[in-house]
Parts: sequence; C-alpha cells; structure tokens
Amino acid sequence: MDKILTGEDVLLWLDKERTYLVKAEIGKQFHTHKGFLLFDDIIGKPWGSSFRTNLGAIFYALPPLIRDRVLKTDRRTQVLYPKDISYILYQLGISNGSKVVEAGTGSGALTISLANIVKPDGKIFTYEIDERSQKISKINIERASLSSYVEMKLRDICLGIDEKNIDGVILDLATPWLVVPHVWQVLKGGGVFISFSPTIEQVMKTVYEIEKYPFIDIETVELILRKITVAENRTRPETLMIGHSGYLTITRKIIS
Repeated sequence: MDKILTGEDVLLWLDKERTYLVKAEIGKQFHTHKGFLLFDDIIGKPWGSSFRTNLGAIFYALPPLIRDRVLKTDRRTQVLYPKDISYILYQLGISNGSKVVEAGTGSGALTISLANIVKPDGKIFTYEIDERSQKISKINIERASLSSYVEMKLRDICLGIDEKNIDGVILDLATPWLVVPHVWQVLKGGGVFISFSPTIEQVMKTVYEIEKYPFIDIETVELILRKITVAENRTRPETLMIGHSGYLTITRKIIS
C-alpha cells in the first residue's frame, strides 16, 4: 500500500544514528527527547512523509525493510552483522521455494533474512537449544510477518537433522564440526553448507571435518566493512568501523 495503515510497523527516521521501529496505532503517541508524535497524524499519510514533533524535530515515516527489522530485533543474544548476512544469502543462492536448515536461531536476525528470500513457497527449519532465546526470536519473526515460512525446533542439531533434501545449511554454533556428518546426509547434491565462527580454532576443526566428506570448493573468508565520511575537503574513512565479527566457511556437497 502507498499509505500507512493502522497497525502497520513504521520506521521513524530522525537521522542515520537514530531510527525507531514502531507500530502505528490509533489514539497512541510516540515519545522521544525530541518531543512526541501522534500516530493519528501518521496513519493514512503516504510513506516517506515528514512529521514534526511538538518540539519541532522532523521525523520521516518509512516502510521498514528487512535490514531495518534485522537491526531492530530484540538483541538478547549476539546477532550476525548485515555484512555477514548479505554474504551468506549470496553464497547460499536460495530463492522462492528453497528449503534451508539453520542453527542456532539466536534472536532470529538471520532467520528473518532467510525466510524473506524463500517465501512464499519455501521453508526455514531453525534449531535452537535455549528456550529463552527461542521465545525472543519467535516474537521477532512474528513481528516481521514471516512465521508462516519458519519452523522452529527446540533441540540440539548436533544430535541430528530431521529434514532431508535440503538446499542449504547455515550454522552459527560453538561446535559446528560436530554437525558436519549430519549436514552431508541431508543436503542435496550441490547444496551449500556455511558455518559462521568467531575464532580461527573453530574454523580449523570445522574444515578438517568437512575434508573427511565429499565436499568441494571449501573457502573461508572474513568480511570487513568500512564506512566513508563524505564532506568537502575532508572525505575520509570513518574513525570507527566494524572489524572482525567472525569467519565464514563455505562449501558444497558432491555425490562421490
């Protein structure tokens, strides 16, 4: 829809450092140190409209993208950075109809990104061992209106994977090497396996285990994102940057 409807999520943008994901509800207000907005004034207006608070600050109402939902998830657990999520999606090569196994779910940031790609005919099967984390991720996934494309499992994927004939598997676990035998069993021929690990010791154990099975094209990468400040006569890299977040190990199954 071109206009903001009652009950819809809205991204209120003040500046690049301050954005707020809120639900537009009749009769309610949005309060910040910059003043308050009335949702009655926002509902029914076109997306992209500007609104002035009672203190004169200007907010813009934007439709939330998946990237906004990922960044605004309830972060009781560490989430993957967008730089890593985007590369994972690129390497998996998934699309509408794909079936993907993920573990662990955490806050659901990657789950949301995966589900948005495989809908409406695909499915994400996500494993998590911590019940509290699963409850949080369930709320985040529901808010993104993607629950229909996600099956959540409270169990240890190291003990086995229920699904078969899977297009891709992505792990964000402390001991991914223990899952490699199960991954090979459930992946389609040519299917992609990706493991995210923060330490090089985890990577080494995982790669050594991968090499025991018919996988090819094994690659480990680290992604570094550096923003640039653009201004007349002082364009330069920003002082702070997202450096190391983790290593991604990628490989594909073959039928020997």
